[in-house]
Amino acid sequence: MARILIAGGGIGGLATAVSLVRRGHHAVVLERRSSFAEIGAGIQLGPNAFHALDLLGVGKQVRARAVFIDELRFMDGTTNERIAVMPLTSAYRERFGNPYAVVHRGDVYQPLLAACQAADTLELFGGATVDRYAQDADSITVDTADGRQFTGDVLVGADGIRSAVRRQALADGEPRVSGHTIYRSVIPIEKVPEELRWNAVTLWAGPQWHFVHYIIAGGEYLNLAATRDDGAREAVAGRPVERAHVLDRFPGLCPTARRLLELGESWREWVLCDRDPVDDWVDGRVVLMGDAAHPMLQYAAQGACQALEDAVVLGDLLDGGGGADLVRQLRTFNAERRERAGRTQLLAREMGAQLYHPAGDAAKARNAMLRSLSVKDMYDKVSWLHGARDFTQPGTGNN
Repeated sequence: MARILIAGGGIGGLATAVSLVRRGHHAVVLERRSSFAEIGAGIQLGPNAFHALDLLGVGKQVRARAVFIDELRFMDGTTNERIAVMPLTSAYRERFGNPYAVVHRGDVYQPLLAACQAADTLELFGGATVDRYAQDADSITVDTADGRQFTGDVLVGADGIRSAVRRQALADGEPRVSGHTIYRSVIPIEKVPEELRWNAVTLWAGPQWHFVHYIIAGGEYLNLAATRDDGAREAVAGRPVERAHVLDRFPGLCPTARRLLELGESWREWVLCDRDPVDDWVDGRVVLMGDAAHPMLQYAAQGACQALEDAVVLGDLLDGGGGADLVRQLRTFNAERRERAGRTQLLAREMGAQLYHPAGDAAKARNAMLRSLSVKDMYDKVSWLHGARDFTQPGTGNN
C-alpha cells in the first residue's frame, strides 16, 4: 500500500482518491477551502464520463440526479434556424454504451465525496492549501500555507488550472487567457415557461458570441451560459455582474433565445483560460491530472470527463504498485494520457473558433457544413471521445 497525497478536493481530486483507495492505497486529500463542497453550475457528461463513474463505483448515484437529454441542438442565434441536431436516445446509447446527460456539478461531487468519507484508508483535510513540496529517493513532503506538513510516496496535483503543484513541477507560467468571457446563471425551473423547458442542450451561435442552456439537477433548474469572444485579457473567476450588462452583450439574439437569456438572475462572469498541451506532467514522485495537467475550454464539454478518465487510468496503473515502481508508473500514466487529453484541448479551441463564433460568410459556410452531416456522420465524429473505454487511445472509440 502506498500513501498518496492529492492536492485539490474538486471532482478530479476526489475521483482520483476513490480510484486509488479502490486499488488498495491510502489517500490523503488536501483541499484549500475549509469545507468540501462543489461550487459552480451545470456540466455535460458524455458516455465516456459515465463509464469512468461506473468504474469508480458512483455511476448509479450520479444517474439518479442526471437529466438524460434527447438531443444536442445547434441553432443559428440570429435567425432562429435549426442548423443541426444530434439525437442522443436509443441509437446513440446503443452505439456508445452509455447515455449523454447534464448535471449540476454538485450531483457528481457529492457521490464522490460520500465514497471518500466511507473509505477507511482515505483522509480529507480542509483549509490545506498546498504551497510547495520537497522529495527525495524515498518519499515526498508537502507544506501547506497554514504551516502543516504531510508526507507520502506520491503527490498528485489535482489543484486546478492555477495549480501550485504545476507551478513548481513545470515552472511554465500562467494559463493562457482565451479572450472569451462567459456569463453564467442558474434559475429555478418554475420561472421558465413550459414551452421553453426543452429536454435538450441547445446552443445558439452568433457573430463572436454563443448561448447555451439546459435543464439540470433532476429537472429542478435551468442552467444558462452565454459567451462573448470579446478579447478579454484579464483572468476573472466568478465575479458578480449586472443583469443589464449581460443582456447588452448579445445584440442580434433572436427572440426565442432572448426570452431565455432574460430569465437569468444573479449572473456571474468568468474569463476562460486554458493551456497548450505539454508532453510532461511528471516531476519524480509528482504527477499532474485534470485541469492542472490539461486545462481546456468548455467547447468540447469534456473538462470533467477527461479528469474522470485520468482518475481511472491512474488508479489502474498504480494497482498493487509500490516503492520504485511508483515513479515508473507515473511516467506510464503520463505517456498513456497526454495525447488523448492534448487532442481534446485543441479540439475545444477549434470548436470555439470554427463552430461557435463565426460571422458573415464563415457562418454561412459553417451552417452548410453542419446541415450536410447525417446522424451517422455526427456519431462518427465524436466516437473517439464518447466511445472510449480504456481512456488511453487518442483517436479511437468503441464503435
